[in-house]
Amino acid sequence: MSGETDLNTLLKTLQPALSPESFVFVSVPYAVSPTHLANALMVYKEDEGITLILESSFARNEGFAVDSTYKRITCNVHSSLDAVGMTAAMSAGLTRANISANVVAGFYHDHIFVPASRADEAIAVLLELANPS
Repeated sequence: MSGETDLNTLLKTLQPALSPESFVFVSVPYAVSPTHLANALMVYKEDEGITLILESSFARNEGFAVDSTYKRITCNVHSSLDAVGMTAAMSAGLTRANISANVVAGFYHDHIFVPASRADEAIAVLLELANPS
């Protein structure tokens, strides 16, 4: 399955779903604990260290400083990694609402991490993209 590439179809079928869990982004040195790796939703290597996305409760229990918490919105349309404009359209809509967005693309879906306190607003913005007035 290669996924959808047509921007209009992608936006009309976004089906954004909000996760019940809250998440945090943390950076750890390259000598990362196997427990942290096993519990990470995402692992990304940068020059400065390894970025992990962890459930906020796990991160707190492990002693990580938790400054900002985020909710994950999963766009349930199977988007192609070659699709053009979907991330830009979602980011533009969230920008107009002054909501920060950290987008992670998986093989099947795009996921947007938004401030936990603005998650419901972000869902409304994405639903508006799917069903413009």
